[in-house]
Amino acid sequence: MFAAENGLRGDPRLQAISEAIRVVPHFPKPGIMFQDITTLLLDHKAFKHTVDIFVDRYRDMDISVVAGVEARGFMFGPSIALAIGAKFVPLRKPRKLPGEVISEAYELEYGTDCLEMHVGAVQPGERALVIDDLIATGGTLSAAITLLERVGAEVVECGCVVGLPEVKGQCRLNGKPLYILVEPREINNCC
Repeated sequence: MFAAENGLRGDPRLQAISEAIRVVPHFPKPGIMFQDITTLLLDHKAFKHTVDIFVDRYRDMDISVVAGVEARGFMFGPSIALAIGAKFVPLRKPRKLPGEVISEAYELEYGTDCLEMHVGAVQPGERALVIDDLIATGGTLSAAITLLERVGAEVVECGCVVGLPEVKGQCRLNGKPLYILVEPREINNCC
């Protein structure tokens, strides 16, 4: 569900967040309108609005784990985790975490990829939130959910800054709720 459909319709923070995201046409390949959240991070007010909206939503949900998907989920996840009193667990690409890991492979439009998590980072019965910057096909979030559930966590919800209005990826999330702040922008209003 989009934040605007959940009590935040007309909230100026959502417009500020959307406007702070740069659109890069034809990146990383022709036809893609890349939603670059690095410009959101440069705007401290929009960045704070992003974290605040997520914190307001998750503060009273008894979440003990915020799992951030590499790499842009790392930008928002730790701040959310600190604010709600949860631990942050990075879900990384292969061979980025030292020590023993568990892995979950997933399909992409152009091949396969994999997420890894430290063994013992999440305990059975813990309530988890998965955070990423964007959902398109849902493959990455689906892999994150599967990885967390394999160790016995209860995935409460997935939260993304940007999501397609039709969010076809949501059907891949094993019935888990999805919370999205803004829709992708089509044009870049800055220079």
